[in-house]
Amino acid sequence: MTVTEAPPASPAPAAPEPVLRKQPVRRKLVPYWLLLPGILWLLVFFALPMVYQASTSVQTGSLEKGFQVTWHFQTYWDALSEYYPQFLRSLLYAGTATVLCLLLGYPLAYLIAFKAGRWRNLLLVLVIAPFFTSFLIRTLAWKTILADGGPVVDVLNTVGFLDVTGWLGMTEGNRVLATPLAVVTGLTYNFLPFMILPLYTSLERIDPRLHEAAGDLYARPSTVFRRVTFPLSMPGVVSGTLLTFIPASGDYVNAELLGSTDTRMVGNVIQSQFLRVLDYPTAAALSFILMAVVLIMVTVYIRRAGTEDLV
Repeated sequence: MTVTEAPPASPAPAAPEPVLRKQPVRRKLVPYWLLLPGILWLLVFFALPMVYQASTSVQTGSLEKGFQVTWHFQTYWDALSEYYPQFLRSLLYAGTATVLCLLLGYPLAYLIAFKAGRWRNLLLVLVIAPFFTSFLIRTLAWKTILADGGPVVDVLNTVGFLDVTGWLGMTEGNRVLATPLAVVTGLTYNFLPFMILPLYTSLERIDPRLHEAAGDLYARPSTVFRRVTFPLSMPGVVSGTLLTFIPASGDYVNAELLGSTDTRMVGNVIQSQFLRVLDYPTAAALSFILMAVVLIMVTVYIRRAGTEDLV
């Protein structure tokens, strides 16, 4: 009995290797073409004016005789030594308004994000409603609200609030206008939406199941807020404080309309140097000093906040 071996099976044909087609050069350039309008916008309306102001800050001369670039860096020291009270006042007013916006805006943003229900959209519209009118009109409205002898001032005087603010140096006598309190009030009102919207966006992203899990672990509401809600809302806190502090530190409208000569901020000095005194080098130097100070403070603040996820 003989056994014949079966012939070996022929190997299966190898699958053809995929051919990688190179993308056309035009398709590779599409992202750069899309970025080109934004880059040109930044160059024309941001970079070039910055370079021009930098050259202006080191010029000498007058408007009649003309200004020439002489690399006179002494202008920076002269501007800072003469107007440092306005710098300190601007940072103090902006910082106070930022803290007040955070204290007022966080509860409102929390309410809209977690408790508003079907009224959420209406509340958001009410938050951004001030943007429907001019910044100047809103500030002038506060000039009427805080007028001497008005109902607001009478109530504050009756409850003794003006006595406390007077002791703190925020008001003088029985009036609110032309005092630091009026300027801070205007800053707080005008920049409050810039605090509420980032806070709401950050709080709205929090998964409600995290609150339920903390409740299942018998955590108190205060503990849930301290250990879960507030840490997760830090991106909104950082974004809101930056969007409030940066424009408030350079604002001049509120100090011009609601304050006096004793409450002038650095923005008022820059505006006066540009439009009234016509000392362009000093105005440009003040602008760069303000930008440098704010940039340093913002950098330190972001590093100390410990968050990279900004809303």
